[in-house]
Amino acid sequence: MIESLFQQLQNANTQWVLVGTILLGLASGVVGSFTLLRRQSLIGDAMAHAALPGVCIAYLLYGGKSLLWFLVGAALAALLSSFIIQFVIQHSKIKEDSAFGIIISVFFGLGIVLLTYIQHNGAGNQSGLDDFIFGKAASMVAGDVQLITIIAIIVLVLIVIFYKEFKLLTFDPQFAKGLGFPTKFLNGLLLMLIVCSVVIGLQTVGVVLMAAMLITPAISARYWTNTLSHMIMISGVIGGFSGVLGTLLSTIMNGMATGPLIIVASTCMFLFSLIFAPKRGLLAKAMKQISIRKRTAVEHVLISFYELAEKGGYDGVEVQALQSKRKISIKLLNYALNFLQKKGYIQRECEEKWSLSNEGIKAAYNIVINQRLYEMYLMYEMDFAQLELKNKDDLQLHLMSNEVKGKLLSLLELHDRTPLLLPESSSIDEGRKIHDL
Repeated sequence: MIESLFQQLQNANTQWVLVGTILLGLASGVVGSFTLLRRQSLIGDAMAHAALPGVCIAYLLYGGKSLLWFLVGAALAALLSSFIIQFVIQHSKIKEDSAFGIIISVFFGLGIVLLTYIQHNGAGNQSGLDDFIFGKAASMVAGDVQLITIIAIIVLVLIVIFYKEFKLLTFDPQFAKGLGFPTKFLNGLLLMLIVCSVVIGLQTVGVVLMAAMLITPAISARYWTNTLSHMIMISGVIGGFSGVLGTLLSTIMNGMATGPLIIVASTCMFLFSLIFAPKRGLLAKAMKQISIRKRTAVEHVLISFYELAEKGGYDGVEVQALQSKRKISIKLLNYALNFLQKKGYIQRECEEKWSLSNEGIKAAYNIVINQRLYEMYLMYEMDFAQLELKNKDDLQLHLMSNEVKGKLLSLLELHDRTPLLLPESSSIDEGRKIHDL
């Protein structure tokens, strides 16, 4: 199989297709990043479907097959569709998603009608127009790839030149307008770049799948970074690699279309990002949730030990009493007991009985008193409105003030919530929470 692949790569046509798909993936990934962040994901789909009647009209006017005229017709039709969508949204009560759906259906339906007319009135099959629906990369020749290369390079160069302007326009268009930026021109330019990215991909992945080529690499890149520049680069790399992988797979798998395989490759990379991305991936989120559950279980068990000891259980607490105090699964309870034992916070009195050590009393005291001080703050929140706390952790900064700490301690005593079990040297610190799981 590897030898066959090397032989295919020596074929000039395969090389042209590979170059074309790489550039398509790179340009689509870069432009798609702005499309995704501007919440215009559907605009690529609308333009791709709207391009079909433009291709058909260009064929009827030119009278033959010419990729340059096909791209011009597709670009004009795509731009027309985007302007109609904006007009409908601004001058009617139709919402954005409905406007996209209407335009996609109307333009694509018109394209199918024109395509059928061409095929029944001349050499429609020889015109290659049907390749624009699902794409046919293998039909590209050197001239087609050269044209795609020129357009892709122009798109990338303009992105680099207007990067700062596009960045500001994407995240804060009102601020950009206030600074005097030509926002209408920039919006039109970005729209034109989206159109160019769409039309150069029509022959490769087709009308139906082009939206996925524009959006999927950008979504995949979003999982790996929060920085726009990094996202653009990662998205471009993913798009280019998807083009390479799809082309190589179609070379190995005889009879398989290149365009759909590119989309499949891009989708596989999205699934990989969805699962394995270090901060946003499902696996990372699952590990974080497990860590939080373990840490919370340790804190709850330690608090339960302290509260039961306050009620006379200083000489030992049974496991059943811990479970009845706070509902914790057996698995998490055993984990918390083992963890606290390793830390030296608890000690086993007998098979089913545990007690707090001196270090355990210190750790539990700090957690309990901070929790109860926060409860007092919530009960008398209006008296401490100047603190503007968002959560319990914010209280630690204000406990450094003797005035705030004194008021909260007085309220604890008033409500008989003062911790009864004091360590040998007690102090209200930053909580000494159990984070090193």
